[in-house]
Amino acid sequence: MDDLVGTQTPARRLTDPAEAVAELERVLPGLAAHRLPTPPGVDWPRLEAALGTALPADYKLLCDRYPAFELSDFLSVGRPTPGNEVAWAEDTDDLEILAEWCEDADLTLPLRPYPAPAGLLPWASSNQGDLFLWTTGPGGPGDWTVTVASRNGAWWHYTGGAVQFLADLAGGVLEPWALPRIRPEITWVHRQ
Repeated sequence: MDDLVGTQTPARRLTDPAEAVAELERVLPGLAAHRLPTPPGVDWPRLEAALGTALPADYKLLCDRYPAFELSDFLSVGRPTPGNEVAWAEDTDDLEILAEWCEDADLTLPLRPYPAPAGLLPWASSNQGDLFLWTTGPGGPGDWTVTVASRNGAWWHYTGGAVQFLADLAGGVLEPWALPRIRPEITWVHRQ
């Protein structure tokens, strides 16, 4: 048995970070009310040096514009806090869980956590224990895609970026395989 449900591809991949964030703001009209007046001052070069890789520009722009938030009482989109970049990069709890899930998954092509080549790197989670991951790759963070690891054992891929994934999931464009339907609403915001 293969735990890979499938792959979903956006009609057009949004490669411009500002366009991806604008699409998320369009789909989640309540999000704009939480926009930060100034970026929080995350030291991205320090964080990326500690992590050993650059991160996707759409995610960094989202983190510079918004505090951590929860979508539809389900999906938590966190972000690093200024001064804690190295700790954020070195937090291995989700990677340890992910390593166990990868080992247990019955996938035709085995998946591994980052820093393995094309390894999976967590960027969000759900209150049900699902993980939302980047599939890293040699093309660089602008080409990374999303992998969903559902707590119930189903895995699936989305060939767009993380912010576009959030917009497409909240907007009902994606089939939420092994996940509940997401309402396009922000249900919690953490002011750090």
